[in-house]
Amino acid sequence: MTVYHGSNMKIPSPDVSFSKNYLDFGRGFYVTSYQNQAERWAQRKASRYGGQPTVNIYTLSDKLSGLKVLKFDNENEKWLDFVCACRKGENLNQNYDLIIGAVADDDVFKTADMYFRGLWDKKRTIEGLRYFKMNDQICIVNQQIVPEVLKFEKFYCLEEK
Repeated sequence: MTVYHGSNMKIPSPDVSFSKNYLDFGRGFYVTSYQNQAERWAQRKASRYGGQPTVNIYTLSDKLSGLKVLKFDNENEKWLDFVCACRKGENLNQNYDLIIGAVADDDVFKTADMYFRGLWDKKRTIEGLRYFKMNDQICIVNQQIVPEVLKFEKFYCLEEK
């Protein structure tokens, strides 16, 4: 499967340790199957940290058997609790090699944040999330599996906005 990573530089050899802790699925190397999502990530990263908005393209192996994979098939209570806990800095991802699920982008997290801050209950929050078109994200948590599951193909740069 072709996946994309938005950055401010070419990344032929991903390193999970360069990730922030307070992301949807915690520390890891994030890719998506949506090219336009990666382009938005690249623009955001370059505007915050400098450099050229860059989309890195990889092939993700479909041979994931034997790996510890956590997959959220939809935005349910388990997904919401996991994302909120990771965004609070809890290290829930340490028991997994890969985590797959929806992105809590800015618009989505505005809704999830209502639960995060205790203003909405889970049911109302999950109902609110159904109005958003969700993009996917795959978080590679275990650095040791990167060479076997992710192959760098190429990259391209975007015009800065």
